[in-house]
Amino acid sequence: MPELPEVETVKRGLAPAMEGARVARLELRRGDLRFPFPEAFADRVSGRTIVGLGRRAKYLLVDLDDGNTLISHLGMSGSFRIEEGVASGTPGEFHHARSKDEKHDHVVFHLDAPGGPRRVVYNDPRRFGFMDMVERADLAAHPFFRDLGPEPTGNELGAAYLAERFRDKAQPLKSALLDQKNIAGLGNIYVCEALWRAHLSPLRAAGTLVTAGGRPKQQLDLLVASIRDVIADAIAAGGSSLRDHIQTDGSLGYFQHSFSVYDREGQACRTPGCGGTVARIVQAGRSTFYCATCQK
Repeated sequence: MPELPEVETVKRGLAPAMEGARVARLELRRGDLRFPFPEAFADRVSGRTIVGLGRRAKYLLVDLDDGNTLISHLGMSGSFRIEEGVASGTPGEFHHARSKDEKHDHVVFHLDAPGGPRRVVYNDPRRFGFMDMVERADLAAHPFFRDLGPEPTGNELGAAYLAERFRDKAQPLKSALLDQKNIAGLGNIYVCEALWRAHLSPLRAAGTLVTAGGRPKQQLDLLVASIRDVIADAIAAGGSSLRDHIQTDGSLGYFQHSFSVYDREGQACRTPGCGGTVARIVQAGRSTFYCATCQK
């Protein structure tokens, strides 16, 4: 499942091709993805101008000039491809093979843009992705968003905020960080990485990072900084590009090659002077990678 940095990479790759363009026609090649498309979806998008692209958690947001917002989730295998003029295909060289079978091209944005006509194609072999539509003014109240916590890179996320959420919680720290009501868009890979950077065990009770008076301990300040840093590093590297993810220009980010703990079971911990070994355990059905020697 693409994580927040991957979705941010897709957004930044699509923005030059889509922002300011008019949707001459939205072509739906099937009636549904993971869920059915909204009623009259193609008609509501066709003829509209795209005024901006955004992201909330792991959702891509396409703002239209009539006040509506198209919501897109990539699922496990979704990707967007840009086709300029009459050219077809996904440019670039790939580290992981992508679907080139047109039967998986389910949604096509036919765009009139200042640089000439182009198409933005949504391809999804597994069809776990989906698209929806909502008025921008009602976005925060939409079922996808109403219970989400703050963004991991936003100003709302701080040690004081997490102290309030974690106080007296016996819940394992990793599980608390994956709870989207606490932090929006923070996924398994980057939680493992942030906990390693902060030298905190994923098994530790979340409440142990908060004083009896409800104030954040210094370790919680370090965790917040680690979360911000690991997400920023991943976005700068273009996303981790694991499995099915590609950038919209066909190139790949290579941040996965600099993972410090994720997917490194049995390898030496990269903390200087640690001497420990990365272990893998399962928490709530997900793999957790950590070093029991330096993460306490």
